[in-house]
Amino acid sequence: MFLLFGFGSKRKHVGPGATRSCPRCHNTTQWMRMKQYQQFTLFFVPVARWKRVEFEECGICGAATQV
Repeated sequence: MFLLFGFGSKRKHVGPGATRSCPRCHNTTQWMRMKQYQQFTLFFVPVARWKRVEFEECGICGAATQV
């Protein structure tokens, strides 16, 4: 019997975020709204997802703030 499964985190781009100044790189840019979650897959089909977090990420340096 062959069983194929996976475990890991996944990020998903939701849409544009607010335009703000980044505290890390000090550039003013539009941030990206992202969702991140942990998931378990079985035969490439997501079975369970947990630890869902929504945040905004700087497009230049990647700094993030939770929404």
